[in-house]
Amino acid sequence: MKQKRMKRNLNSRHVSMMAIGGSIGTGLFMATGAMFSQAGSYLSVASYIFIGVFIYLLMSAVGELASFYPVSGSFSSYAERFVDPSLGFALGWLYCIMWILVAGIDIITLAKVLQFWSFFQQFSIMSLCLFFLLVLCIINIASVKFFGEVEYWLTTIKVLAVIFFLLAGVGLILGVLGGTTHSLNTFVNNSKSAELQGFLGFFAILSTAAFSFGGTESVAVASGESKNPEKTMSKAVNKVFWRILIFYVATIFIIAAVIPITDPRLLDTSNISASPFTLVFENAGFLLAASVMNAVICASVLSAANSGIYFSSRQLFSLGTRGLAPKMFSKLSTNSSPQSAVLLCIIFIVLTFLFEKYNATGYYMLLSLVGLIIVCVWIIAIFSQIRLRKAIIKQNKNIEDILPYRAKFGIVGSYVALIAFILLIVLQTYSDFVAKGVLAGIYDLLPIIFILALYFGYKLITKSKIVKIEDIDLQKSLEE
Repeated sequence: MKQKRMKRNLNSRHVSMMAIGGSIGTGLFMATGAMFSQAGSYLSVASYIFIGVFIYLLMSAVGELASFYPVSGSFSSYAERFVDPSLGFALGWLYCIMWILVAGIDIITLAKVLQFWSFFQQFSIMSLCLFFLLVLCIINIASVKFFGEVEYWLTTIKVLAVIFFLLAGVGLILGVLGGTTHSLNTFVNNSKSAELQGFLGFFAILSTAAFSFGGTESVAVASGESKNPEKTMSKAVNKVFWRILIFYVATIFIIAAVIPITDPRLLDTSNISASPFTLVFENAGFLLAASVMNAVICASVLSAANSGIYFSSRQLFSLGTRGLAPKMFSKLSTNSSPQSAVLLCIIFIVLTFLFEKYNATGYYMLLSLVGLIIVCVWIIAIFSQIRLRKAIIKQNKNIEDILPYRAKFGIVGSYVALIAFILLIVLQTYSDFVAKGVLAGIYDLLPIIFILALYFGYKLITKSKIVKIEDIDLQKSLEE
């Protein structure tokens, strides 16, 4: 292990599919039913469109940062360069931990879903988790090009499943499948039976929609290994947003148009046969729907876990190269893989298995924590982009000369998204405090407490200062 610069072996199709793979998962296949049963048809569709607008603004900001400064472990690098080295340190470790948790959750989910088949019931959840963790470890230690191809095809399976679902749904609405023409009657009737509990209840739906898009921003992490990042990032950002928005909005519309909101199975997110995808396929006359969707969900969570290990190890590698983690994690193998970083992430993923095994509510605690962390990452990423924009103006530079990709709504759009995501965390914390008590509210604040502890701890040790706008480095720096 000698080199410290990663080879750029990821194409635009790899990068686009990686971001899609991190966003289309069990949240889409399973949790959409529970959300729809609470909000009804109109508000469910509106919530995805509403949050989708903010996600577009987020992706535009991320596109500017990634095309200007394409590095592995990008988010902490942005915070370090454009805001404060201490914030880069704190965010780097938080983002690494988040993806470790994501990988652990997805592998646990995979092991649980496999219990649907009697063959896998002879194996314990822990043994299945360790087996698939080993498989993913081998994939991530191999060359990044091999990783990219595996992720590309796993995500392709998920995308094809969603497209097949949408076609089946349209067939049901038009009466081509299932023997009954739904037209839009079911969709309209489903808007009248929602059990939404006031403003805070609606906000909970927005939070679910926002967290469903988590992972979209991960396209920036792959910028350090993408070919021609100036062009690849702008194309990937635009393609990823529109594909995901169409998938989510169209999916929730189909669910609301063909499944009665009173169906009790919609609330059972622990049962594969309760997936709204399965219910739609069954209504269309596909008797093997449960088995087919089980296989798709397995591919889905395997893909998400694969991405989790990739992103966490690249973040750790970035921290190592910048002296924010032990130097051993900055080393690369001959095939450009940060093997030491991958192995440490694997060890911590095993700890998530143990936490879930010996904690009755561990699985759902991990899910909740990840959702809150990702919004914190979004907030800091947008703030970094705003600081970059201000530096360009302050230093009298031409924005066209500095930024290869420019957000259509500029800094105004970034401020709108920043305020929206801050409100998500504030109102989510308030909602849980009112509904579940003080401990639930404090739990929602754990990511913020963690960031502040690392930020001020690092600042106390290194005496780092906030980078002044006029001192921000606007010279492009590519990891050639």
